[in-house]
Amino acid sequence: MTDARPVHVIGATGRSGLALYHALKAAGRPVVPVMRSLSRWQATGMAYPARVADLCDDAGRLRAALADATSIVLTAHARHLPAVLAAAPPRARIVALGSTRIFTRWPDAHARGVMEGARAFARSGRHGVLLHPTMIYGATGEDNVQRLAALMRRLPILPLPGGGTSRIQPIWQDDVTRAILAALDHPWDGPHSLVIAGGDQLTYRDFTRHVAIAAGLRPRPVASVPGWLLMAAARIHLPGLPPIAPAEVRRLMEDKIFDITPMRTLLGLSPVPLGTGLKHTFARPG
Repeated sequence: MTDARPVHVIGATGRSGLALYHALKAAGRPVVPVMRSLSRWQATGMAYPARVADLCDDAGRLRAALADATSIVLTAHARHLPAVLAAAPPRARIVALGSTRIFTRWPDAHARGVMEGARAFARSGRHGVLLHPTMIYGATGEDNVQRLAALMRRLPILPLPGGGTSRIQPIWQDDVTRAILAALDHPWDGPHSLVIAGGDQLTYRDFTRHVAIAAGLRPRPVASVPGWLLMAAARIHLPGLPPIAPAEVRRLMEDKIFDITPMRTLLGLSPVPLGTGLKHTFARPG
């Protein structure tokens, strides 16, 4: 039986938000899209009524947009969690997307914002969960694997810090969406925090091979380059190459591996193999 209660999706024009919106609609579940820009929503081709509220400086409008909410999903940046918690009705359950960037040795503004949201949520006493995904790939318009493929189309050799031996555990966008759907139906008691990640743990070097094959390319040989040198080079945008920030290079120098047993147990989610997710990613337009 389909749950008749609507789900308020904040950030519905973003990649994860739009994917969730489509999944909820496909399941026949009512959705209330909430976003900052109505024109951006209309640009997606959606005719479904939406509510507009600015998470940064429009507390009154956000409160009005959420006045009838019983289930709220925040797919915008988790730094907005304090504002959402302040505006949401006391009865509303919360599911929000954070990031495993909070575990980095080099926290940046993005990671610090997630940490701030996580602290606010932990203190709130709200029923719900803050999901921390690893690197997400496969959303329409995403620029993780697509940008890597574009780089390999241009370069015969791929320079990576330390030869790309750091390990990663990327998660497919469809699995992120499934995790949110499962979290919406889970009987959370108080605020929880949960890492969601793919099932494959591999070096970044091996990850580039998987991406190349899925993109129809020959896997590129890897050159081991000092991280400091690549970070310096990243500050220079070379024509024809996709831009890469120095902070992104630095994050390639640390392992990002997590135990997904809690995800499997609490959400009943078994992530698809990386090869399957990449195959679907490169088969999709955009």
